[in-house]
Amino acid sequence: MPSTVLRPGKSPIALRVRFDDASGFDLTEAGTQKRLAAYVVNRVADVPGIASLGPDPLADDFTEEVFAGILAAHRMQVKGLLRDQSIIAGVGNAYSDEVLHVAKLSPFALAATLDPDQVTRLYTALRETLAQAVATASGKPAKELKDAKRAGMRVHGRTGEVCPECGDVVREVSFADSSLQYCATCQTGGKPLADRRTSKFLK
Repeated sequence: MPSTVLRPGKSPIALRVRFDDASGFDLTEAGTQKRLAAYVVNRVADVPGIASLGPDPLADDFTEEVFAGILAAHRMQVKGLLRDQSIIAGVGNAYSDEVLHVAKLSPFALAATLDPDQVTRLYTALRETLAQAVATASGKPAKELKDAKRAGMRVHGRTGEVCPECGDVVREVSFADSSLQYCATCQTGGKPLADRRTSKFLK
């Protein structure tokens, strides 16, 4: 059972769950936008957020053709598409950075304009990166998951560190409540992306 002292409003711990066998866990929430919710339901599908999820990118029927159709239907930046749980489930901010780095694509490339080679690279990177993340997390207790996830990151959360692929520095673009990390050499032809807080994005 977690023993950290709860300090409402001053701790990232949003909810402490305790079971009748004395086990339990803490749910934490970072960032300025508070969106965490907890539900007690009879069926997982009764949770609104789960009912609205997009397809599972690791499912057998999530083929490259299905993925290409999703990309073609959305004129939005590929980073935003990968983060949108209603379009594709389970990727999120951190793994979208990782997937785009492996695929060697700019976070701000438009999804609908990717050519067939880029679609193939992105599809392969998506499936392989998530499969590796699942394998890494498998069997680990909840308290070790965050550290295991962080240790496996190539660029996300590694601003200023060396890109493991090319040796360039990992850069960051900050938003109001989040940030993304990328390698200019690997992903944007060597051109740094402008920070949205001070200027427009460079494509």
